[in-house]
Amino acid sequence: MKTCVVIPTYNEEKAIDGLINSIQLLGFDMVIVDDGSTDNTVKIATDKGVVVIRNLKNEGKGASLIKGFNYSLDKGFDAVVCMDGDGQHLPEEIPNFIRIAEHSTSSIFVGNRMNKTRNMPLIRILTNKFMSWLVSQVARQKIYDTQCGFRLIKSDVLRKVTLKSSKFEIESELLIEASRAGFKIESVPIRSVYAGEKSQINPFFDTIRFIKFILKELK
Repeated sequence: MKTCVVIPTYNEEKAIDGLINSIQLLGFDMVIVDDGSTDNTVKIATDKGVVVIRNLKNEGKGASLIKGFNYSLDKGFDAVVCMDGDGQHLPEEIPNFIRIAEHSTSSIFVGNRMNKTRNMPLIRILTNKFMSWLVSQVARQKIYDTQCGFRLIKSDVLRKVTLKSSKFEIESELLIEASRAGFKIESVPIRSVYAGEKSQINPFFDTIRFIKFILKELK
């Protein structure tokens, strides 16, 4: 399965060097879509020979992912693996996603952090459980961690669904639209690294925007 790792970034100079090194050692193609970083994220990635698509201004995670998806389709990849650029996702787990995907009839494989939440901030646990329950109801499939950005998506899905969200709700939109198109979604247990970094998600405002998104989807 020819796979491209898609990494949306925004001011991730602290973590991106190690992340790139690990992925390159594993031998995977990757594309970084930088969302208007003002630090050295782009320079670090470019110096390492990584393909970088750069947004001149901050457009949102959704807009960045869509650009990464289009790049992978144009290059003929069979699947994409999405990872966050802050070091919370472990590259050594990418091969496990691919092994599972190669032997499964499912089309999307979403990382599930909810079995091991000891180091996860309480606000994230509560928010993830609520959002995952709600998205699962709309998608009519049980998805344990709908907000996890570590996932494998087969290209058939990306060719079929139309994504419009420019912000964080794209991760829910993808699951809902794929479900409506008849694609099966599977959860894959993963570990996540939490080192006290500040999340780019605002629990209050992003939850409100998420609820508005869900209400629109229910119409």
